[in-house]
Amino acid sequence: MAASESGASSHSREDSNWRKDLILQLQERNKKQTYCFLDLISLHNRLFESANTLRGENIQLTVANETLRREAASGTPGLSVNADLEARLLKQAEELATLHKRKGEHTQQIVDLNNKLQEMLKELQIKEASVVESMELNANLRLEVSKSLSRERELESINQMLKDEHQALQLAFASLEEKLRKTQEENRQLIERLIKYKTRDAEKVNEENDNFLKKRQAKVQKELEDAARDTRPVSPDRSSLKEGISGLPTAVPTKVSVTFTAHDGEVYAVKWSPAERMLATGGADRKVKLWNISKGMSESKGVLIGSNAGVMCVDFDSTGTLMLAASNDYASRVWTVNDFRLKHTLTGHCGKVMAAKFLGEPSKVVTGSYDRTLKIWDLRSKACIETKFAGSSCNDLVTSDGAGSTIISGHFDQRIRFWDTRAESSSNDILLEGKVTSLDLSRDANYLLSCVRDDTLKLIDLRMKKIIGSFSADGFKVGFDWTRATFSPDGQYIAVGSSDGSVFIWSVTTNMIETVLKNHSTVVTAVSWHPHGAYLASVDKAKTVTVWGDHV
Repeated sequence: MAASESGASSHSREDSNWRKDLILQLQERNKKQTYCFLDLISLHNRLFESANTLRGENIQLTVANETLRREAASGTPGLSVNADLEARLLKQAEELATLHKRKGEHTQQIVDLNNKLQEMLKELQIKEASVVESMELNANLRLEVSKSLSRERELESINQMLKDEHQALQLAFASLEEKLRKTQEENRQLIERLIKYKTRDAEKVNEENDNFLKKRQAKVQKELEDAARDTRPVSPDRSSLKEGISGLPTAVPTKVSVTFTAHDGEVYAVKWSPAERMLATGGADRKVKLWNISKGMSESKGVLIGSNAGVMCVDFDSTGTLMLAASNDYASRVWTVNDFRLKHTLTGHCGKVMAAKFLGEPSKVVTGSYDRTLKIWDLRSKACIETKFAGSSCNDLVTSDGAGSTIISGHFDQRIRFWDTRAESSSNDILLEGKVTSLDLSRDANYLLSCVRDDTLKLIDLRMKKIIGSFSADGFKVGFDWTRATFSPDGQYIAVGSSDGSVFIWSVTTNMIETVLKNHSTVVTAVSWHPHGAYLASVDKAKTVTVWGDHV
């Protein structure tokens, strides 16, 4: 019972609140809709009151008139009074007609004002909608202003940080400039000392040459006598060279099989895969690209990205599953060939990395840089495990045995240096007559081919650490400090690109030009012979790759 009374009380309060809310809303609407028409409503009410008053007086006058008419009909005296009443009645009738006329006018005014009210209400609704839209727009603009102010504060903070960094870099730059000036002064002094030493060496060499010529004349005389008795067409040195270099027979290419545009800039490096007919190229567009070459066609297999500057050297591991590239951004990188994933980034040099090769096994890499050092890297620990200080910028390097214990590097100071990974310094350097631009090993690792900036190729017997051949030709000119030359797989031929766009091929055994291939329109930067020996790839400064071969 108490619960029902409590429920009824609650329901009564809710009903009362609802009625109060409805009354308040009606009162509020009444205020808004009648406030601007109060004068008109008041005038309209007064007119209705006047009309009602006149209507009552008219009724009274009508009654009085009827009374007077009855009196007049019955002969009751008071005719003069009747005349007065009729006059008053006529006057009241006229006033009533006037009031009816005014009432009609006022009714028309009310209709006109109602129409005007409806128009004003419509206009008010339009303006209210416009006000709502303007408020939304204003809120959005305020939000944008708030975001812009926040962004401005963030940019000011970044700007201040960049200013601080710029100031720090300027200080570092000034320090490096001073260091450079001192280094240049030291370099000048070292050059002066080097010139003195070279003068002394030249005098000694001249003296040794005089002695050598005397011995040579005697030796030549003896060889001529031996040659008169020996009918074999090949000299003993060349014969031993031919027998010493093993490999598949190489077919010297004579025509273009396929040519295509490979990169968005100069092409610096090219290398055939040891496992399949796939070609890798590196260029100034910071990319390494892989190409399938077959049936006179080229097909893009993938792009290896990650370098922040031009790629100067590319190399496959012995299985063809890993790709190594050296870059001008002071780093080298290793990718997996099958999925194009970047596995390792080797940073530590403070100059352009010009050469990078796998060192005996796929888990070790050696790199050579313009910072005058060679670095050996362990890919398992992703760290540099040894640094060798060469004293001159390294343009190229090779590893001369499968165990990776011997490294040969070619340098800007015209020297070829030999490094034992178990020793600190190089030994038995070979001095050439120009900057060394590239190195390549014969397949049996007994002979080294060096491209030299004096427009020659030098053939070196590594067993004697001695130059046994020099190759040059009219029209052949080395175009860059990083022009790459190569052995054929059987070691019987050498190939290199020239600054006029030609590719020169010499026979190692005869020291004669075998052929000159012409298809490029600008400097040829690098060449690579396929491991099976049937075809040769060359790249140039004009973004082009050409594959030479009769059976591709």
